[in-house]
Amino acid sequence: MNTIIEGKDIIVRIRGKELLNVKKVELKKGEIFAVIGPNGAGKSTLLKVMALLQMPQQGEIYFKGEKINRKERIRIRRKMAVVFQEPLFLNDTVVENIALGLRIRGIKHREAMERAKYWLERFKVEKLSNRWARALSGGEAQRVSLARAFAFEPEVLFLDEPFSNLDVFIRESLKADFFEVLKTTGITTFFITHDLEEVMLFANRVMVLMGGKVAQEGSPQELLENPTTDELKRYIQAWERFKFKMLHMV
Repeated sequence: MNTIIEGKDIIVRIRGKELLNVKKVELKKGEIFAVIGPNGAGKSTLLKVMALLQMPQQGEIYFKGEKINRKERIRIRRKMAVVFQEPLFLNDTVVENIALGLRIRGIKHREAMERAKYWLERFKVEKLSNRWARALSGGEAQRVSLARAFAFEPEVLFLDEPFSNLDVFIRESLKADFFEVLKTTGITTFFITHDLEEVMLFANRVMVLMGGKVAQEGSPQELLENPTTDELKRYIQAWERFKFKMLHMV
């Protein structure tokens, strides 16, 4: 597979404290790349850097082999879409929240509306088209956020734990629908999660961040079968204990 986006020698500091130090991260075209790690490990910071939302103090980002300079950032950003934990909406209807973003990217009104309605239907929220976006429930809002991201037809999709704030049954239903859509589109995806089950089910590769540095990278199976550090072993064991408790609470 060809590399679509790559970061090299990424360093991020805030008030003199180093938050992130990653020598290399790359996404191959069409793959689902997961990033996991404890809170404060630098996962969201890495996502923002790779999605061109935050400038690192050091390092370069390459898109399809070309180094991205300041002048190119906006043009390349339009080839990406990002979905965060908390949906971000304008004070308008659901369909206009999607269509407006498309029109800003140069899509004519009619095509923008058609795309918006198509993706709302794919995510099973077409009946909410004329609802005020900020009045949606958590699950509805995140379905609309995902529909908006796919409507942009991005070359790279970035996800910052978009399912983590949802109730368990809503979360599982949305995840099933989302990954079914993702499978049919083949969009290159960078997703952050705390859930190793998501990694095992959906990711092609996984990177583990600990203290802002890469602790391990490889296939999900390699991660579970051969964690390379004691800290990573404890992280996996803690997750397994949590899942065991959750299963026995249902």
